[in-house]
Amino acid sequence: MQSGLRIFPEQASTIAEKVDPLYLFLVGLTVFFTLLIGFLVIFFSIKYRRRSDSERPAAIHGALSLEILWTVIPLGIVLVIFFWSAKVFFMISRPPDDAMQVYVTGKQWMWKIQHKEGPREINELHVPLGQSVKLTMTSEDVIHSFYVPAFRIKMDVLPRRYTTTWFKATKPGVYHLFCAEYCGTKHSGMIGQIIVMQPADFQNWLSGGADSSTLAEKGQKLFQDLACTNCHHTDSSGRGPVLTGIFGKTMQLTSGEKVKVDEVFLRESIVNPGAKVVAGYEAIMPTFQGLVTEEQLLALIEYIKSTGQQQEPGQTAPAKKGTVKQASAK
Repeated sequence: MQSGLRIFPEQASTIAEKVDPLYLFLVGLTVFFTLLIGFLVIFFSIKYRRRSDSERPAAIHGALSLEILWTVIPLGIVLVIFFWSAKVFFMISRPPDDAMQVYVTGKQWMWKIQHKEGPREINELHVPLGQSVKLTMTSEDVIHSFYVPAFRIKMDVLPRRYTTTWFKATKPGVYHLFCAEYCGTKHSGMIGQIIVMQPADFQNWLSGGADSSTLAEKGQKLFQDLACTNCHHTDSSGRGPVLTGIFGKTMQLTSGEKVKVDEVFLRESIVNPGAKVVAGYEAIMPTFQGLVTEEQLLALIEYIKSTGQQQEPGQTAPAKKGTVKQASAK
């Protein structure tokens, strides 16, 4: 973990390598024009000061070349900032296809972190060096903000919604994790750390956990405990839709609208099943609002995702167990 007085946080991710040059360019630009304008104000105040009460300045009828100059130069600077910042923004907004999946739940006043492979952590996140990590985040109560200064990432964590961000660590070590959104009386204590390990050390840590069940397997067990199989069969005979391979598909609703089955849709289907009813089915599914936690929702969604969805390039589907079931039906 970084120590001592630093002007800027340590640069420890690929995102930081892209963000810092843009930030320094903006700071340098601000300093340059602040000094230039300040100097010109003082210089012109002295040079063109009124020297007597009877002095009258000569009339100026315009300077086309000067007006073109102070229009073109700012326009060029603004365009440079726009295209540069847009490039950085889209890079930050699009996690790589091969990113490792990690789920984060914010709660007053702690970070609860669940690895897709099974291990669960509180206020700590172990990650391998050089591996892209995608964070899917939600909150159990109020708005939080997941902030790692050394990685230059900060993303709001919202109740009843999922937000995502990602990073790829470039240096092993331990880095500060903060909540950057005031979330209550103990907001200042909602801190943690990101522990970046060599890939071999991370695999040893991953395999040494007490709970070897993957997140999808936990979701499968919860799916069975909630008796979702009573309505969601492996064929079309159930009262709810077949869920095998449903994730990523486009479904038509009774309203005629077409929606893509993603994490947000599945979550809404579990906690508010009457909001979007799949065509051909009745709105008979009870709500699970208050019956399952945000962490359990993530496990259920991960299980549904694991039941035969089309894999993105570079991803490997988790092993499937048992029959197909779902906690999000209509």
